Amino acid sequence: MRLLKVGATLVVTGLCTAYILWKIDLGKTGHVLAHARVGWWLAALAIMVASVWPMAWRWQRLLAARGVHDPLPRLVRTYFVGYAAGQVLPTALGGDASRIYETARRHEGAGGAAAGTVLLERALGGAATLTLAVAGFALAVGRYSVGGYLWVELAFVVATLVLGIVLFSRRIASRFEPLLRIRILRDVYTAMHSFRNDLGLLVSMFALTLVVQAVRVLAIWCSGKAVGVDLSPRPYYVMGPLLFLVALVPFTVNGLAVRESFFVSFLGALGIAADPAFATGFLFFVVTIALALPGVGIIAVEALRAR
Repeated sequence: MRLLKVGATLVVTGLCTAYILWKIDLGKTGHVLAHARVGWWLAALAIMVASVWPMAWRWQRLLAARGVHDPLPRLVRTYFVGYAAGQVLPTALGGDASRIYETARRHEGAGGAAAGTVLLERALGGAATLTLAVAGFALAVGRYSVGGYLWVELAFVVATLVLGIVLFSRRIASRFEPLLRIRILRDVYTAMHSFRNDLGLLVSMFALTLVVQAVRVLAIWCSGKAVGVDLSPRPYYVMGPLLFLVALVPFTVNGLAVRESFFVSFLGALGIAADPAFATGFLFFVVTIALALPGVGIIAVEALRAR
């Protein structure tokens, strides 16, 4: 199974890399990147860094609702470490696993609550992303030539609605009772399912997530402005939700090549040349690398202290 997964990863990476090399001119792309405007890139980085605090506060509220209490600075630290882990583990899911592990280690017996709240965060993020996708769908119909992508977004919306019903329906849950006899699965499911009784908290956290996701889309727009992509933020609200969803699927480690292929394909459909389109994706990738650097520093300092 592992060999199959590694083989599939190599195939996807190879195909995406071949597509990128077919579309771009390395010399022109290098020139575009060399003349990128640093101010716009720093604005993109500032947006992403600033978004960590409201997300950590959201997690703090969800944990507190399940009886697990952590100070906000500790959860901000855990988020940054998760970003660092996500650079070497498959996509954002690697960062989630890191956060669950650290929280369970600090709070004995709270592994189920930690996993449940992190998964609920992911569900809230997916729901907010898809809400933006619906808005992007409405903005794009008849305005942008990205019909194929719009149908993909619509498919994700339907799939998320179905998943939400599966997660929170008691009738459907009863059919999975044999699986819930496994303690860790039961604890995680109980932690998530218990939020049915905290509708006000879920609604407020969803609203916060929606605002954060909407602002983070502007970081992609800033990356494009840095390399001269002269588009308004509107098409990025069509593109951004899909990019966030692509980032969740572990096609390759850290989305390598898949993300850049997506930028070249999507922006190309809007009339943007392949070289600045690739440069936009590459700069946004550099933003995510920079976002992980505080976590790398934290890990290094704590390792030295442990010695």
